[in-house]
Amino acid sequence: MLVSQFISTKGQFWVSSITGNDVPTGQSAFESTLGYIPTLSLFHNLSDFSFIDFEWAYRLDSSYSGDSLVSNHEKNHRLWVRYSSETLEARFGLQKIIFGPSQILRTLSWFDTFDLTDPTGQTDGVEALRLKWFPSNSFSVWSWAIQNEQDTVSFGGRAELSSSFGEFGLTIHSDPTKTQQFMGQTGIPIFEPHKRFALDIRHDGFVGSWLETMLITSENSDIKMLTVGADYTLPVSNGLLIMTESMFINNSESDNQTFTAIMAMLPIGMVHSVLFISQIDWKEDRTYHYLRWSATYDQFSLNLILSRNPKRTDYTFGEEFLPKTIAGFGTGVQIMFIYNH
Repeated sequence: MLVSQFISTKGQFWVSSITGNDVPTGQSAFESTLGYIPTLSLFHNLSDFSFIDFEWAYRLDSSYSGDSLVSNHEKNHRLWVRYSSETLEARFGLQKIIFGPSQILRTLSWFDTFDLTDPTGQTDGVEALRLKWFPSNSFSVWSWAIQNEQDTVSFGGRAELSSSFGEFGLTIHSDPTKTQQFMGQTGIPIFEPHKRFALDIRHDGFVGSWLETMLITSENSDIKMLTVGADYTLPVSNGLLIMTESMFINNSESDNQTFTAIMAMLPIGMVHSVLFISQIDWKEDRTYHYLRWSATYDQFSLNLILSRNPKRTDYTFGEEFLPKTIAGFGTGVQIMFIYNH
């Protein structure tokens, strides 16, 4: 809703319900979630080529097992102020920082929680000061300082180059945090201060392809990660997008790991679409399957999700260490309604 030229409000509301055949001990076979993110934005032109803007979003979400409330969260989702000109962008506050070409096995998921299987498309933010410098249309330089939950400040930067061959990114980050952290979508634990170095490349030719490679180095260990991916759109109906990614992890502290993901997405008409994702953990011999039908209209969408995942008994550690939820375990059916205004 537009209040004036410089003030706007929007929001996202969602409600979902899930049931499955692998129920945590003491929990109901039916779970539901309810959430809302209202957002206020302010905008002011400083000149013909510069402006300042502000965004505040507040997240409220609750989860229920049967009719029992199991969790309730109320917190800032975004809270930042930004200055932008033709060549510079400076943003300070709780914000989203996301980069890298991979979509599922995200080697460069350093500061985000983006998950392609989440229909809301939301991701957590970080408290940061981020600068972007654009010396030309084909080259940009990022830098950031991030305050972690442990009240330590980490620093890093990224350079991006676009050319006729493709897009290139070079990223570095130094984190002095001494407590345990979990890296990326695969949740690799890091126990000590470390540095991260990454190179990513994307080429859009007859077949789209990308590569992400990363080194995490610390005093006592090194972790090397490589993700390669490709996609191609087949001339089926409105275009059947096929994509695959594989991630290879070499860890000096544990055994090597390999993950593979396959995705197919098919739009059906102007409203409907079908998304299928299958992931394989080769080391643990576990597979994860996800199928979603979506009907998307101007302001709302309805999503029916079927999933098949390993059961709790398929994991080598005890049930007490696993999340107390149906989602992500066994065979599940979920329905989600999303309203954007």
